[in-house]
Amino acid sequence: MKPMYYLVAALLSILLSIYIFIFGSWANSQLVALFIGLWAPTIISLGIFNILMNIHDEMCCAHKRIEDRQTCHDR
Repeated sequence: MKPMYYLVAALLSILLSIYIFIFGSWANSQLVALFIGLWAPTIISLGIFNILMNIHDEMCCAHKRIEDRQTCHDR
């Protein structure tokens, strides 16, 4: 997924948290708002993890291509 989607999802989580914290009228609205607000760092972390895994996959593929070229030249 594109990194922008993770940032938008984190922003929506923060905005929803603020909205519920300010305008929530039920008994546990502030606790629910804090819980939703904690989603933002989790979403950002998931995005960073996804980007790092993509970089790792690209490096593994590049390493495999280099090894294949070296074995072809040895024959």
